[in-house]
Amino acid sequence: MKALVFNKFGGPDVLEYREIADPVIGPDEILVRMKAIGLNFADIYRRKGNYHLAGEPPYILGYEGAGIVEKTGANVRGIGVGDRIAFADVPYANAELVAVPTEKAIPVPETISLNEAASVLLQGLTAHYLTRDSYAVKKDDTVLVHAVAGGVGQLLLQMVKLQGGKVMGLTSSVEKAAAAMEAGADQVFLYKDNWIRDVLEVTNNKGVDVVYESVGSTLQDSFAVTRIGGSVVFFGMAGGDPVPIDPRMLMDTSKTLTGGDLWNVLTSREERENRAAELFQWMEEGKVRVTAPKVFALREGQEAHRLLESRKSTGKILLIP
Repeated sequence: MKALVFNKFGGPDVLEYREIADPVIGPDEILVRMKAIGLNFADIYRRKGNYHLAGEPPYILGYEGAGIVEKTGANVRGIGVGDRIAFADVPYANAELVAVPTEKAIPVPETISLNEAASVLLQGLTAHYLTRDSYAVKKDDTVLVHAVAGGVGQLLLQMVKLQGGKVMGLTSSVEKAAAAMEAGADQVFLYKDNWIRDVLEVTNNKGVDVVYESVGSTLQDSFAVTRIGGSVVFFGMAGGDPVPIDPRMLMDTSKTLTGGDLWNVLTSREERENRAAELFQWMEEGKVRVTAPKVFALREGQEAHRLLESRKSTGKILLIP
């Protein structure tokens, strides 16, 4: 099979598209011929060596995708050859064939395309638990979403609106602000402006109920625009490490800092299927819209990585074998 691999850590130029051995499935796995693969910032961090990688090179990136079952292991029940499945947490996805444990295989309904499934699962399930578990959004909550024009950001704002909340967003350009407004944001502010002042002004100096913080370096600023008794949900640090938070500040203001990691939520096949089923239902009903992805051939992986790393993209990037 062909795969996108790399032998050393570095920039996009370390990626190579070449022939490697097909995966061998175990008795509890299925072999999936990939039709669409999601590209995520975690792939960049792994390529650079920021995240630990098990095994020896050549390394294969990718954890998210969708395809057609080509073969099943001896113990597999309920999944057959030809089934459409997707996954959000299976390694070595940047390849034509992927061995997928059955507990991580998510059925894709006929109403959802495989491109849509690969575009939405990782980011959509993240937004789902952030708005249901990390902080349960309530009707009339005022919510501030960082990087609101990004893949997770656009899904977050739609799910907040779905649950009756009001959304303010932060982004880096006028073009991205327009994309966020089109996705349903009530107001969008730019990072280059005095957004702390703007948010406080709009909320009559009260502050928002919750901030979804994915930048990291803005964590202290997020607390500055959170109301007394409000919450900050920290789930990423795309803009750099956060400063340490003084617990006395939390005590004095009755504010809450909580974190979120998808892998602490997707702990069983039941969790994956139930959460994905609700996500797919929202998409079928038109309550959650997925922006058309930017598509690259898998062999164009270097170019796709450069675009994602430039932070000039909005929505999802897909790699097609």
